[in-house]
Amino acid sequence: MRRRGFLGATAGLTVSFGALAAGCAAIPVIPKRPMPEPGDALGWLRHREGRFELFVPCAEMGQHVGPALRRIAAVELGVAADRITLRSPSSRDIGRVKATVGSDSLKDFALPLAQACASLREALAAGRNEGQIEAAPWPREQLRSLRVGVASAAEGERTDLRAIVTGAPLYTADMRLPGMVYGRVLRAPVSTELVSRPESWNEAAARRLHGFVAVLADTRLRHANSLGLGLVAQTPGALDRIEQALAVRWQVEGGFEPSQIDATLDVDRHLARGDLRHRLRRDALEAQDPWTVDLRIDVPFAAHAAIEPRAALAHVETDAAGDERLHVHTGTQDLFYVRDVLARRLDLAVERVVVQACRIGGGFGARTLVLVELEAAVLARAVRRPVKLMWTRAQEFAQGFHRPPSSHRVRARVADGRITDWWHAFTSSHILFTPAAMPAWMQRAADFVGDQGVARGAALPYAVPRQRIEFDALRLPVHGGPWRGLGAGPNALVVETAVDACARAAGSDALAFRLAMTEDLRLQQVLRAVASDAHWEPSRSGSGTGGARRGRGLACGVYKAGSRVAAVADVEVSPAGQVRVTALWCAHDCGVVIDPEGVRAQVEGCLVWCLGMVLVEALPLRPSGVAASGFAESPIPRIDQIPRMSVRLMDSDAEPTGAGESAMTAGAAAIANAVFDATGRRPTRLPLQPEVLAAA
Repeated sequence: MRRRGFLGATAGLTVSFGALAAGCAAIPVIPKRPMPEPGDALGWLRHREGRFELFVPCAEMGQHVGPALRRIAAVELGVAADRITLRSPSSRDIGRVKATVGSDSLKDFALPLAQACASLREALAAGRNEGQIEAAPWPREQLRSLRVGVASAAEGERTDLRAIVTGAPLYTADMRLPGMVYGRVLRAPVSTELVSRPESWNEAAARRLHGFVAVLADTRLRHANSLGLGLVAQTPGALDRIEQALAVRWQVEGGFEPSQIDATLDVDRHLARGDLRHRLRRDALEAQDPWTVDLRIDVPFAAHAAIEPRAALAHVETDAAGDERLHVHTGTQDLFYVRDVLARRLDLAVERVVVQACRIGGGFGARTLVLVELEAAVLARAVRRPVKLMWTRAQEFAQGFHRPPSSHRVRARVADGRITDWWHAFTSSHILFTPAAMPAWMQRAADFVGDQGVARGAALPYAVPRQRIEFDALRLPVHGGPWRGLGAGPNALVVETAVDACARAAGSDALAFRLAMTEDLRLQQVLRAVASDAHWEPSRSGSGTGGARRGRGLACGVYKAGSRVAAVADVEVSPAGQVRVTALWCAHDCGVVIDPEGVRAQVEGCLVWCLGMVLVEALPLRPSGVAASGFAESPIPRIDQIPRMSVRLMDSDAEPTGAGESAMTAGAAAIANAVFDATGRRPTRLPLQPEVLAAA
């Protein structure tokens, strides 16, 4: 869509668009996630005079995926890693690739990249330095880089670390363009699920302030059911002053109380009505005997809490014919989805939208949707200047989507030292079918197949003859969505908490019980490895200094039928009920390890998330919205809460699988089980509350 005209003035600007922009169709853009092929991977490579460039097809958000892929390329090309320069691609540098989600980067990208590099190596050795080559589908066993210990031995300078500590423009927030101004979109202080719009504002007061550039009313500034009001200023500080001066009054339809969310999810209320809508297993359970274990556990909302707030920098170029090209810099987990959404919402051809990937200061699933990118693009097209837009911390909490809460009832029968019957029922809100992107009517249609993100981690890694695993996903007035591990964190915590209770009911050691119950040899290996590293004993409960109670817990899990993880936690619980995790051990099998340093960092980070999940993290709500505006109200673990950690990476020749989320299946439950070992109290609601754990 060409711009026919626009109202402007040097001192200030007000722009209004009344009707819904063409192209904002009722059906949202659906992400396209093609699996990469060797031919695609050739498009990520450039070479000239013995040096190579690798356009990293995955979003870099601290998981070291770029250095890992460079190790693969260096080994297959037969060159030193420092001869390969890593580049963040734009949407015109490479062909469409799938999003960086699900800890799938190396699982999906390692093999085609290795095949492409092997093909390029052979072509260069044959003297073919120019023209097109064809990538051969090399068998995995013929590829050098995917053999155990080969790629992990490749060295290369971590230039990205130097760039980070010297303030190089890797993150969107660090970008600068000539003539750049700053944008913000104001929204009603309620959940974006509620219909809201600006009713009135004091534009005259805003225009009198130094640094004012524009106020923008545009129907394309709609996020879910929230219509925003855009403003542009010369400096970030001016944005704050202008926002106060505008004194926007909001029209809001409806509302809710936080207690309504608890009532909506109450799993026992749903079970009283009958079976839940979706099931993973539906075996007939023995009915004559009472349940050995019967637990109810509720898990609250939690924020992604990325250190870097969402940000985008947009600018427009216009050619001689008057056609425009939109450029957007952003930290996104799905480069091409951003391009597609912007093209649709702004009625531009996709080739007229260029999205440049930037490093992400924490993604965790939060950067899978298009939020700040659209806001920045709308403002930049209005003022015809580069606009940088970064959400405030309060906006991150109020306008982002979060880990949805869940309510669990799990029952089990134990006979002859084994679990014979298992029933896990749980309710949550949508994750893959997030209401932050999917309208209610479309979500109702998708509910016929069930949101498998909600169910992730609920399948048992144990041989239990009779199982019923069922769930439901309910639309809530506060939006949930993709979060580290999706449902695996809460589901695995509940599963492994109940398994621990079963082991105790059977009079068995937690380690021996699990080893006897699982037929998965790789899971048995990580269990034995972590037990050896932690010098496992059945219990370390007892008294510590100052009357503290000590405990030890164990848990394990399988993530997405790939990675195997086991963890041991030691805790101390003060007489007042304060929990301190004193040590964590983890054994991790994610197949062939390409970058040991990167994998270890991912596992450690995941364990910290597990600690936060059990001890501190809960997003507080207020009537009609989120109550938190910063980390004071929605805390994350502090450095003084982080225990010593030991991570063992298992030697494995299996295909590479995920490391960024897999420890969620074990770490949280190990901590919760250690707390029970110390106090004799199982969690019923997270995070653990000191008053519940206080000594009698």
